[in-house]
Amino acid sequence: MTGFAVTTISRALNNAPELAQETRDRVQKIAAEIGYLPDRAALRLKTGRTNVIALVLEPDEQIYGFGSSIVTGLTEAVRDTAYHIVITPLFRNVQPIEPIRHIVRNRMADGVIFSKAESFDERIRFLIDNDFPFASHGRTKWPEAHPWVDFDNETYAYLATKRLAQKGCKSVSIVLPESALTYTDHLKAGVARAAREAGIAHEFATDVTLHSQTDAIRNYVSKRSRRPDGPDGWVCASEVSALAVIGALNESGKTVGKDVHVVSKQSSEMFAQFQPGAETVHEDFVDAGRHLGALLLRRIAGEAPEELHYLAKPGVDWKD
Repeated sequence: MTGFAVTTISRALNNAPELAQETRDRVQKIAAEIGYLPDRAALRLKTGRTNVIALVLEPDEQIYGFGSSIVTGLTEAVRDTAYHIVITPLFRNVQPIEPIRHIVRNRMADGVIFSKAESFDERIRFLIDNDFPFASHGRTKWPEAHPWVDFDNETYAYLATKRLAQKGCKSVSIVLPESALTYTDHLKAGVARAAREAGIAHEFATDVTLHSQTDAIRNYVSKRSRRPDGPDGWVCASEVSALAVIGALNESGKTVGKDVHVVSKQSSEMFAQFQPGAETVHEDFVDAGRHLGALLLRRIAGEAPEELHYLAKPGVDWKD
């Protein structure tokens, strides 16, 4: 239909820059008109590539908006490429390594993205050892460089604790993620450093984590707040935990913003409707998705992993 050779058609469909723009436009226009799509099985046999990026998500990540935000950013990153996104679920009671093994061993994708990186994450060890392209949301302590995108949680916790001290708080607490996750140590370090500099007390919540049911977090905070030595400042590492903390404080007869103060990360507009008295620091998961996609595409293209990382810095605009 175009009069071009198959190789020219292929390069035009992949938007190869060495071809004239007029040629690319003509081929892509006709392909769109006839509804042409490449045969994925043939593509994989011919090139060894699938043109698929697998995003591994847990059900709760989608429910709380993390998943949809990451997908939005990731979609923007691959928009003008040949790549498509396939979501691979991590089912409950399944080890996180299992979907990764399935993707790699069956060559289901050219690269994979996942979250909740642990300090010595076996998924990352497996992917490095198999030389399979990936990007993680979160860092690790493995000595080898690998692509990652993360939020500077240590700086966030530091700034949040300093803000609480500025508000007059004498004792600050935080409900932490599970201990294996790398950013747990970052949060602890930030709170401890700021508390030490401000000369105030700090503690890390016991018996509950961010992975606990919201009712469990709420009960813990309610009981802790009723004790004479209860914290008068709370740093929250997620919106869901912040809602539980604020609800518990209200039940305990505390007025947030007066008797007790709360600083939380915020990633959605919805949270702003339910957080009276709390101050927030924005964490942009859409932007994280963009960077994860861009870094993974560079890794798939053969770029060395040493420079393939991005650390988002928290910005604050406290209003006194």
